[in-house]
Amino acid sequence: MLNNGYTYYDRIDASASGGTALAYYLRRHAHSGADAWRERFRTGRIRRGDEILTEDSLVHAGDTLAYHRPPWREEDVPTDIPLLAEGEGWMVFDKPSGLPVLPGGGFLMNTLLHLLRARFGEHLAPVHRLGRGTSGAILCSTSAAAAAVLARAMRERRIEKTYLAIVRGLPREDVFTVDVPIGRVPHPALPGVYAASAEGKASVSNCRVLRRDVRADESLLEVRIPTGRPHQIRIHCAAAGYPLAGDPLYGPGGLPLADSSGRVAVPGDGGYHLHSWKISFPTPTSPVPHAVVSPPPVRFELT
Repeated sequence: MLNNGYTYYDRIDASASGGTALAYYLRRHAHSGADAWRERFRTGRIRRGDEILTEDSLVHAGDTLAYHRPPWREEDVPTDIPLLAEGEGWMVFDKPSGLPVLPGGGFLMNTLLHLLRARFGEHLAPVHRLGRGTSGAILCSTSAAAAAVLARAMRERRIEKTYLAIVRGLPREDVFTVDVPIGRVPHPALPGVYAASAEGKASVSNCRVLRRDVRADESLLEVRIPTGRPHQIRIHCAAAGYPLAGDPLYGPGGLPLADSSGRVAVPGDGGYHLHSWKISFPTPTSPVPHAVVSPPPVRFELT
């Protein structure tokens, strides 16, 4: 899909005041190098209001800069998003693996957010996130009032999420808990990536073994997460010594891996096996928990 392009806005803070526009973008958006940003300035794609900036333009605290990225072709994604259940102010969908939830990483229109808003209106918004490679149940609000109620329930940990994960290895214990803190760590291609970190935020995953496959050296886990850190299940399973099968990013210890060529994967890379199986939540009109189940793909068969 060729999208319509996008305008990214940045507001200059005091730390960047008095510096050049090029210096700001190189520091704030390090994913692109100096040559790429110079080309964007040269072609007039960066503005301050109606003013076209050059790389040497000085910026000041309070300025709003706008970079217009021209249309680009997005990677194809699965676009069939079945509706599992709905009620007043909420809907639960069955997200396919391979579909990003929000814009980012080269995706703008090929996202769950864009596709569902095209069908159900601009008020629809995901209440929580799932990784691009994760399939299954995702809860969305359909009004601003419902979004506020469900966001509060999420903060208060009244929304319960249960996942199925296929991991490498055979855990000795049938039930175990992982409480490794999660925070940002350095990454060679990104400003940072979430991983196991002693300086990170407290995180808890409760795991139960549902099946062990000795021949494949894999296990199927049920994972409940009272906390919801980015990539938490991938990180915690890896930190426990049981990385998700096929995960190109997180290895033992819950830290980013490098492949044989030295390339380090990014969070949007797929291949891992993780399914959002069950979600239970108070609805905007009732405090009584409402449960929705997403049928597991064949790979996650329970017997």
